[in-house]
Parts: sequence; C-alpha cells; structure tokens
Amino acid sequence: MNLGNCPRCGKLFANNFRDICPACIKEIEEEYERCLKYLREEKTATIQEVHEATDVSIKQITKFIKEGRISVANNPNMMYPCEVCGTMIREGNMCDSCRSRLTRDLAAAANEEKLRSNDKEGRQGGSGAYNAIDKFRSP
Repeated sequence: MNLGNCPRCGKLFANNFRDICPACIKEIEEEYERCLKYLREEKTATIQEVHEATDVSIKQITKFIKEGRISVANNPNMMYPCEVCGTMIREGNMCDSCRSRLTRDLAAAANEEKLRSNDKEGRQGGSGAYNAIDKFRSP
C-alpha cells in the first residue's frame, strides 16, 4: 500500500488514482456542485462573480473549466486568466499575445542555434573530443 501526503491538505492517506485524499476529493466535488448550481442560475456570471458567490478559488474554477467540467460555451462571460500574463481568456493556457511572443522567442532561439552550428562548421578545426580536421571537406 502506497502512502502519501495529500498535496491539498497535507494529511497522510493511501494513494489513489487522483493523488489526493478522499476528504479533499469530496470537498472538490462539493465545490464543483456549488459552482454548477450558481452557473445554472446566473448564466452570464464571470469567474470573479462565481468565486465570490461560492467561495471556490479562481484557481479551482479554472481547473474545472480546463477539465471540461464547466463549459465556457454555455456561459458567455466565463473566462479565466492566462498562465503567463493574467489576461482573461476563454481557451488554452495562454492569450494570443503571449503565444505569439513565445513563438517568436522560440524561432529566434532556433535561428541563433542554427547560426552557432553553422559557425562551428565553418571553422578549420573540428569540435569533437580530438578536434579533428576534415581534410576532404571543400572550403
């Protein structure tokens, strides 16, 4: 039997498929039910309003949305924060701005790496353990 501490409450428990204790699983389900009940009554509620009305953390509500348990399609004002900058979004983990910046940064890093590898190939000596010279490569 594998024992572990619940990351949510810290109590010792027998590990299960969710890696949190049964008491916390029950509490999360109760939080979900409170959110669902509130959203049935207030379809135009924002995540902040749900948080204030139910005392469920924004982080937990966001998790429900990402798990597909709370639908943003049925709740037009339901948005959650971008994981990078905090801008409110309706899908994914990042807003378009952060996604574009990440793509740009990755492309720049790839180009930089390509230039570095081309620079190494252009030198006379090799870059291996013995620093061998390729005599057969044309200049």
